Amino acid sequence: MSIRIKGSNAYGHVGWFEVYCRICNRKLKIGTDIVYKCPKCEKKYKAYFCEADKRTLKGKCPYCGSELVPVL
Repeated sequence: MSIRIKGSNAYGHVGWFEVYCRICNRKLKIGTDIVYKCPKCEKKYKAYFCEADKRTLKGKCPYCGSELVPVL
């Protein structure tokens, strides 16, 4: 008897790899879209940013001022 996992707990479910931009609320898929994060504010504020907002912020986090890094 094999058990098949369906829904949000399944390995291939996109929900595990989706984040939202903190400024424009655009849905970003890690691995498909270019996503930037603040290493200091990532856990506290879920500070993920899209490529366009990274350019408007000049590569700096709006919360702490540190450099934004790409999510790999």
